[in-house]
Amino acid sequence: MAFYRIEYYSRALHRQTEFRMILPNDLREKETLPDRPTRTLFVLHGYTGMAENWVPVELTRKYNFAIIMPTAENSFYLNGEATGRAYQSMLGEELVDYARSTFGLARGPEDTYLVGLSMGGFGALHTGLAYPDRFGKIGAMSSALIVHGIAHMKPGEDNGVANYDYYRLCFGDLEQVEESDSNPETLVRKLKGQRMPEIYMCCGTEDFLIEENRQFHRFLEAEGVPHEYHEGPGAHDMRFWSEHVVKVVDWMMA
Repeated sequence: MAFYRIEYYSRALHRQTEFRMILPNDLREKETLPDRPTRTLFVLHGYTGMAENWVPVELTRKYNFAIIMPTAENSFYLNGEATGRAYQSMLGEELVDYARSTFGLARGPEDTYLVGLSMGGFGALHTGLAYPDRFGKIGAMSSALIVHGIAHMKPGEDNGVANYDYYRLCFGDLEQVEESDSNPETLVRKLKGQRMPEIYMCCGTEDFLIEENRQFHRFLEAEGVPHEYHEGPGAHDMRFWSEHVVKVVDWMMA
């Protein structure tokens, strides 16, 4: 197992940034690997988080896949209007291209996947739907599908997590956000009749985001989008995610 911390200049963010990476092998271990191509899983952190791995590393050897962990701050993995806030482009375009050209990874959607928790679950859904030609499968855990909740917020308002100015910075005009491309539902509608990444969603029944996840599940059903949706006992915490990420990876790599 090889672990990397890579710093590079991001044109999307107009500054130095970093990502972390785990490869299932090095040259000395190659003979012990499964006889299948190396796939790539982008692991997306949540709100207030940073690049970290919560996918059991033994799965990388079992299924022979690399893990790439970007740091996206509290951006919701969206392209903000301000210079240096193109986080969607950083992940969906720049980092995929970097992985391809530098490491020979993420060669096509059939071997390039996303998994995220909370804000990262939103980011996995949004990024995968924004770049269906680059990502083949999406794992969205306890996703912060908050678009309808923040729509029509006013200056000076705060929902207990963040204030209007923060959401305006990430999502753009909150009066128009439900119809904008910042809303995964808009991206689903735009892809109707076209190839769409496979989707796996899960959320704990005691999670404060359970109703938002149920609503998006119902939306996908109404739009005729095939997907996996699972609930189980648990809250918005690593106990639930540690259990269910194994199920997500098994589904992805099967």
